[in-house]
Amino acid sequence: MILVTEREAEIFRILQQHPSISQNELAAQLGIARSSAAVHIANLQKKGYILGKGYILNSSSYVLGVGAANVDIHGRSKKAFVMHDSNPGYMSSSAGGVTRNVCENLARLGASVKLISAVGTDVYADQIRRECRAAGIDISHLYTVEGAHSSTYMSLLDENGDMFVALSDMHVLQRLPLSYLSGKQSLIRGARIVTCDPSLPEATILHLLDLCGEDVPVYVDPVSTAYARVLAPHIGRFDTAKPNVLELEILSGRRITDAASLEDAGRAVLDKGLRRLFVSLGKDGCLYMDRTGTVLRRKLRPLEKMQNATGAGDAFMAAVIYSTLHGFSTERTLDYGLAAGIAAISHEKTINPDMSAALVESIIKEYAL
Repeated sequence: MILVTEREAEIFRILQQHPSISQNELAAQLGIARSSAAVHIANLQKKGYILGKGYILNSSSYVLGVGAANVDIHGRSKKAFVMHDSNPGYMSSSAGGVTRNVCENLARLGASVKLISAVGTDVYADQIRRECRAAGIDISHLYTVEGAHSSTYMSLLDENGDMFVALSDMHVLQRLPLSYLSGKQSLIRGARIVTCDPSLPEATILHLLDLCGEDVPVYVDPVSTAYARVLAPHIGRFDTAKPNVLELEILSGRRITDAASLEDAGRAVLDKGLRRLFVSLGKDGCLYMDRTGTVLRRKLRPLEKMQNATGAGDAFMAAVIYSTLHGFSTERTLDYGLAAGIAAISHEKTINPDMSAALVESIIKEYAL
């Protein structure tokens, strides 16, 4: 479906709550002219969000995630690591996976989300299902591989919460059949946005892009330099990407040494066909570029002490998708992404259970420079 403006999204939410509201009442509530309200309603009808008279709404608006769903196991040392020895610390586990994490953050922000992934028949699969349902993710399209182990990701954090080393096992995703995705074509084509990650086999990613065609925008986070190499030949087929600087070097094929070369690399990727680019700059915020020539840098005041370093990117991507669904300006989208990232790293779990639009808004106010 075609994306809406921020005002149209506001009107759609009001109509969901009050489907019998008159145009005069709607205009008064919004503080606009009745004729302006009529124009917005007509635009929503053209875009497929209102199906007929009496404000019959299209309730099929959803984001679809296709990618990793796994269990994250985190260990954090109490003190500096001593190599080749047992280190006292803390351990925890929770459902994870880049795409699943993006979906959970989106669900907690209030979006309708569905997930396609592959899981095994072990206790980890049970945990993934249980936590997805609790978060409000539609998991009715998960593919189960009998006798297989579900995906797992293990990270070790130092005493400051920075990642020391990590190990992932995503082999079950290799067993997600292309034919299964083909059978979900109507689900895929009905999504407003599809988000995926390169934990999927390259052939699966290309098949997904084929199924989405020109009408369904696909968002991707390269995740790592190794996965960025897989994505690089195909990056022009995506709508939006969120690499860090090292990943951008690989996607663009250019060395980045300063601000000028950073933007040159961004333009090189956009010239391949990508529409929007969000480059994570760590404590320096984010660089945004798009094919219209827009270049923006944005940052918020950094969090003084983070609780974990693994969930910020997934929260940022979710906030970008949420902002796009609601027609936010580019500046507001960047603030939303950065604030969601702060919310993520302020909690020990990969996903902050308190994630919400209200929390993100409060962080924007508190951490604005």
